[in-house]
Amino acid sequence: MLKQIKGLHHVTSLASSASVNNAFFTNVLGLRRVKKTVNFDAPDVYHLYYGDEVGTPGSVMTYFPFQNAARGKRGVGEVGVTSFSIPFGSATAWGERLATFEVENVTADVRFGQNRILFDGPDGDRFALVETDDDRTPWTGNGIGADMGIRGFQGADMRLADGGATAELLKFMGYEKTDHADNVTRFTVSGGNAANSIDVETLPDAPRATSSAGSVHHIAFAVENRARQLEVREALLDTGYQVTPVIDRDYFHAIYFRTPGGVLFEVATNEPGFDRDEDTAHLGEALMLPSRHEHLRATLERQLEQLP
Repeated sequence: MLKQIKGLHHVTSLASSASVNNAFFTNVLGLRRVKKTVNFDAPDVYHLYYGDEVGTPGSVMTYFPFQNAARGKRGVGEVGVTSFSIPFGSATAWGERLATFEVENVTADVRFGQNRILFDGPDGDRFALVETDDDRTPWTGNGIGADMGIRGFQGADMRLADGGATAELLKFMGYEKTDHADNVTRFTVSGGNAANSIDVETLPDAPRATSSAGSVHHIAFAVENRARQLEVREALLDTGYQVTPVIDRDYFHAIYFRTPGGVLFEVATNEPGFDRDEDTAHLGEALMLPSRHEHLRATLERQLEQLP
């Protein structure tokens, strides 16, 4: 069993509008945009990062907004819900806030003893705000106080036709089964950050998901550094997984592999961080380009949708 995984690092999804996406995460949810850059493989598409003050691993939601992309179809083989941590007693206030912004499909429930507010993002992506015991510091610069502020991720739900093989993978990655109810099993990793839970929802009769706007592209797990990442990569290869070489993503190093249930996993380093090329006070303000795309700056600044 691996010991290097420290919880979630980030979750990356697809969107249909950069401006709508930016407004939702900064104005409605009150997160900080910590990086405005572009997709390494499609530089005419933004890559937007939202999180706490510095984009701490375990707090960062990222998006590729492909303008006017069709909405994806929900099903199995995907991350169905991305969950954020909020303070105890704040779920009701969040429900009221979301209603004020006319957020769609807001509901409340309790899972494994935790109060949740569930809702849809602009492209139908499903989220939950979960009341947890969490001492992480929220970003309050966008007008939401510390009594409500999002602390980072609580975890994520994977919707699978058969959860057995993925459960074994999570156990191999250091997660332990900690709860089960109906068709949902919770796995938790200890000794890392507070974004430490994965819920596996088994839906054997559901159709397969179709990925597009509103879909999670991949879910990333955190390791401390490149040395620990190489250990994880070697162990996954030895187990039979097809794992990419290490890829430099400027703000972290990444490896990717496809899980038995169809979800794309990434393992990302906590280093070097989002302040490697911007001062903390001004994170996410300027367009930061990968060095290989710097020669396109004039064209991209003209063509990309303008963001505040």
